[in-house]
Amino acid sequence: MTSSPPTTTRHGTLSPVEWPKTVEDAVALQERLRTQVITTSAPDLRIDTVAGLDVGYRSNDTVAGVCVVFDAKTLVILDEVVVENTTDFPYIAGLFAFREMPVLLRALDRVAVAPDLLVADGQGLAHPRRFGLACHLGVHTGIPSIGVAKNAMGEFEQPGHARGSMSDLVMDGEVVGRALRTQDGVKPVFVSVGHKIDLDRACAEVLRLAPRYRLPETTRRADTLTRQAASPAGS
Repeated sequence: MTSSPPTTTRHGTLSPVEWPKTVEDAVALQERLRTQVITTSAPDLRIDTVAGLDVGYRSNDTVAGVCVVFDAKTLVILDEVVVENTTDFPYIAGLFAFREMPVLLRALDRVAVAPDLLVADGQGLAHPRRFGLACHLGVHTGIPSIGVAKNAMGEFEQPGHARGSMSDLVMDGEVVGRALRTQDGVKPVFVSVGHKIDLDRACAEVLRLAPRYRLPETTRRADTLTRQAASPAGS
């Protein structure tokens, strides 16, 4: 792994000049950083602004990173940014962060409103090494973060039919998240802790962000922008 010094960005995030270039170095970094994940919420945790983050691919090595910041109470969009970058890290399950984080950090640094919570379209602790994209973003930036995935990483029983019903998401006998029903009768989403937030609070925040649809508004808007960015016309 490289040892290039990080640079401090506007919102206090750290953006390394270089990232691991090999699978072995990337796995080693995940193993090291996973010990820094905090799975509890600070007693005074206040979430007024929430950012949705997602990545779209225009080609195998050209990625668009999206950061959309919402008012957490009104769900009004406060700012949104789309940036493009290239990546040469291989496409390997469990290591997507090394393709996606550099462009996401660039997008996060360019929004005018600093978020109190990051919502990644992906996994947090629901990851083979308990260090998915949401964990990596949270540890790297110091901002509370959660993963909200459309598909399960692990095993679960179907939660109840009603909005707010949930069931444990389990990997290797360990609870790593929850299957959460955000609307009556729709497919659940899969919530896992990223950093500096507990699972109960994470699920409550996802429900707050999903008043009408299956996916939270953070994910819905970020998905729209990534699809537009990934289209041939880039719009």
